[in-house]
Amino acid sequence: MQPDATDHKPVLVVDFGAQYAQLIARRVREANVYSEIVPHTVTAEEIAARNPAGIVLSGGPSSVYEEGSPELDPAILELGVPVLGICYGFQVMAQQLGGEVAKTGNREYGSTAVHLSGDGGAFLGGQPAEQIAWMSHGDSVVKAPEGFDVLASSEATPVAAFANDQLKLYGVQWHPEVKHSVHGQQVLENFLHRAAGIPADWNAGNVIAEQVERIRAQVGNARVLSALSGGVDSAVSSALVHEAVGDQLVCVFVDHGLLRAGEREQVERDYVASTGVRLVTVDARERFLTALAGVTDPEEKRKIIGREFIRTFEEAERELVAEAAADGEPIRFLVQGTLYPDVVESGGGSGAANIKSHHNVGGLPEDLQFELVEPLRTLFKDEVRAIGRELGLPEAIVARQPFPGPGLGIRIVGEVTGERLELLRAADEIVRAELTAAGLDAEIWQCPVVLLADVRSVGVQGDGRTYGHPIVLRPVSSEDAMTADWTRLPYDVLARISNRITNEVAGVNRVVLDVTSKPPGTIEWE
Repeated sequence: MQPDATDHKPVLVVDFGAQYAQLIARRVREANVYSEIVPHTVTAEEIAARNPAGIVLSGGPSSVYEEGSPELDPAILELGVPVLGICYGFQVMAQQLGGEVAKTGNREYGSTAVHLSGDGGAFLGGQPAEQIAWMSHGDSVVKAPEGFDVLASSEATPVAAFANDQLKLYGVQWHPEVKHSVHGQQVLENFLHRAAGIPADWNAGNVIAEQVERIRAQVGNARVLSALSGGVDSAVSSALVHEAVGDQLVCVFVDHGLLRAGEREQVERDYVASTGVRLVTVDARERFLTALAGVTDPEEKRKIIGREFIRTFEEAERELVAEAAADGEPIRFLVQGTLYPDVVESGGGSGAANIKSHHNVGGLPEDLQFELVEPLRTLFKDEVRAIGRELGLPEAIVARQPFPGPGLGIRIVGEVTGERLELLRAADEIVRAELTAAGLDAEIWQCPVVLLADVRSVGVQGDGRTYGHPIVLRPVSSEDAMTADWTRLPYDVLARISNRITNEVAGVNRVVLDVTSKPPGTIEWE
């Protein structure tokens, strides 16, 4: 996480090990306020150095009474910065400020009725006196700190929310960041805008302007290389860099033959037309198919695809570097579509720049001698899409579902062959078309279509028996892909998909639906 990631003062989300820390940060941003995540080990001095507009203490799985449970530097609550405590963070606040937290034996999990008392003040004002909130706690605050007003209670929790307007310290026992808390976003926005007085002025337009200025300062007159995959992250990051430095950017698109129908044409035609970038396409389809011949193990396939991509990219890069040297301008920079969740999950949330080794392009060689340009490094996926739209990118690219770097190679269970790729491409194209026609794209995070190439079953098509492959549909809904549930598609849509695939795709005589959540399953079948 770069300290100068934005010109806006951040709201810092202190992570106590909550599964929802990233979700809190996203909800704050949905209120048009910039946010970042920091670990609970952060000190008051480190917080003060960041000059935050506000602080949110996340929930967590621990009890404030457990030995070794996460603690908060008490001096943070004395900085004069508005603070909101959520669940465990609420209990930490209460305990440190002289309140009382107890294990009452009355635990609350899931949807819980909450009663608001009084007018709610700046924090909870304007909300229904009776509302449903999402609880997940065993301990409860039974006595608020001195000088705090109790604003809410539930059947098992006498102090479910409190506030001290003078100190600008607030807390709720429930989780306002989850959608099951019906008025949760209003709770967060009341804290941010009314209680803390933070303006709602962080948006896609601001991000573009800030990043363009930063990219120009970083790159200067040097040339920039981008590995364009056709996915949202690489498309938007490349468009941002092009907005900043124009023809200094060269994009390399490797067609490894594992793409979905129409994706190469989409990049070469629509993306180039909307951005004006210089694009170099490398046709490496035969190279990849040859390398994958006879391989069935999914992990081995991943490694082969990653290796061949690196080799292909290196060859293209050497040609471009030689061309640049002839022009007198070296290629010094490489664009990567690193997102904020990558930074947080790899330790960057604590201030380190320890980025994951895998990116949209499937991994780049460690010895590439380039300085990274990462314009999306502070952003979540939904924000990246918003910026892509603001930059005028085609909706087909901006709204594209997440697609794995190894492409269809890991959606074929069995050996990857040209014939099987064409079969899967045809089935996948039908599924995407029908979901779009039914207006379901916004409801689905991702819908992998899987070919069970090593499985055959008997079917009846026309007047004869067939022995064909099954196709698996894996529609899932998710906030961030860390957890997911299978999407309940309408039966008529499923019927149309099944009928079209079995009628139009030769070699397929059965379509099945995967109804497994994550966990225990993964989104991809590999």
